[in-house]
Amino acid sequence: MVQIFCEQTDRNGDNDLRLSGENFHHVIQVLRLRAGDELSVRFAGETAEYRYVLERIEADTALCRLRCVREADVELPCHITVLQGLPKADKMETVIQKTIELGAAEIVPVACERSVVRLDDKKKESRRERWQRIAEAAAKQSHRAVIPRVQAPCSFAEALVSCGDADVRLIPWELAGEQGASMEETRAIVNGIRPGQRVCVLIGPEGGFTGDEVQKAQDAGFLPITLGRRILRTETAAMTVLSWLVLTLDQ
Repeated sequence: MVQIFCEQTDRNGDNDLRLSGENFHHVIQVLRLRAGDELSVRFAGETAEYRYVLERIEADTALCRLRCVREADVELPCHITVLQGLPKADKMETVIQKTIELGAAEIVPVACERSVVRLDDKKKESRRERWQRIAEAAAKQSHRAVIPRVQAPCSFAEALVSCGDADVRLIPWELAGEQGASMEETRAIVNGIRPGQRVCVLIGPEGGFTGDEVQKAQDAGFLPITLGRRILRTETAAMTVLSWLVLTLDQ
């Protein structure tokens, strides 16, 4: 079933909804829904899912009638922020899409020492706007109750400061096993996360973190964890950690 996000102002009374603008274009002109078709709608500030039936399609608006309201909450019980070391553009888009499908609440692109991509202020904003559109599409596809926010790219130091109030800070690192972080310890850390906590996950770019970055992250309270004996690509690492957290929390 198609899901869209609407504003409270799109409501016309308690039972009617008027689609216009981008939502009208997406539902009617792109997806080609017709009168009698059903769609799922989420409103800002609410966890409930509203099911509407398309009743009438006009030149540039569509009128919908409420069928039912479902109180199912699809969000994870923890606020998970993914701090992603800036990879090449296509990989960043993959990270945003897949981690949001898995339940991430916020994505923060981070300029690391080994990041290939370097963005000036103008490119940062245009890129962020594109990433936000990808985030919204992923939230619609996975029937999220909210649209996670993609922040503007920041420095490594700024990323560490932004996690100062997090309850759990994790940094997957390919050398963590050599430093004594076993898979058993990693499982214990992940299994110890509790509902209501804020979790920050710091993922390295292509080429990984430098030793200095890992040390700074540890000084800021990040716990090195291992993702196994194999070296994962940056986009795979992000999805792996989110998958572990979903298995632990989404019960």
